Amino acid sequence: MTVFAAGALCWREVDGQLLIAIIHRKRYGDWSWPKGKVDAGESLPQAAVREIREETGYKVKLGVHLGKQNYMLQNGAAKEVHYWASKVTAKANAKQKFIPNKEIAKVEWVAAKEALTLLSYEHDQNLMQQVIQLHKAKELETRALIILRHAKATVRSEWKGEEAKRPLLPEGKQQATALIPLIAAFGPKRMITSPWVRCRDTIAPYAEARKQKLIERHQLTELGNKKRPVRTQDVVHDLLGTSKSGLICSHRPALPSILAPFAAMAPKDLRKEIEEGSTIAPSEFLVLRITLSAKPKVVGVERCSLTDIAS
Repeated sequence: MTVFAAGALCWREVDGQLLIAIIHRKRYGDWSWPKGKVDAGESLPQAAVREIREETGYKVKLGVHLGKQNYMLQNGAAKEVHYWASKVTAKANAKQKFIPNKEIAKVEWVAAKEALTLLSYEHDQNLMQQVIQLHKAKELETRALIILRHAKATVRSEWKGEEAKRPLLPEGKQQATALIPLIAAFGPKRMITSPWVRCRDTIAPYAEARKQKLIERHQLTELGNKKRPVRTQDVVHDLLGTSKSGLICSHRPALPSILAPFAAMAPKDLRKEIEEGSTIAPSEFLVLRITLSAKPKVVGVERCSLTDIAS
């Protein structure tokens, strides 16, 4: 049985210098990254955010996914650890509440190159090199744009009312609630949805929980996309024109139109992954990492699903 865990490389920039937060575990006498095992009922992104808060005192949102590490534990079990890069904002840094404990003795901010010499394990040093390269390429600081397919709805053939009013099934309503902490790990600020009931009711619980305004756009409906897919893409371009992270909730038939602008902004190795996002299942979503440069580009793609939550 594989043990799953998650963590993050917390970073900030001071006078153009990349600083990294590393932790010292007195029990092991080592320096490493904050991480921990996934609890029952958690997804990997949720676990990463929680572990950062518990081990460092920092409240963060996830940035670029750095990949995973696989190794064997002393008891013979396999372990898989997923890592993200997470920027610690000035506000989060000021509000840090860390008390040394039996598990974590220190949290230290050090220059990236110094971290390479302090880190105790080669796999942690490799992640540090990856972050240094992302920073050098100006691809470390990004914003998240999430493309979400509505939760499970009443079957089309079994619904006799208006298509726009076809509701979520009880399972779909449960999915909408379960999505709240998973989406929160990425912290989207601008919430845009098709006004059709099954989309609005998928993202409304998150918007209400986070006290965020829900913006409805008819161009994101199945009908709007069928009539004028270019106008559906205009909604995407409007979101790209802001500096905020965001989320679009729509329908399966509209996904190719919504994803096309992102594929056009992505390097060849990510285009297929973005285009395959049109096959996401109900309540699944893509997280697209967009650079903050004058000419933004996609530098990362994640596919998130409630089926990945630990039991």
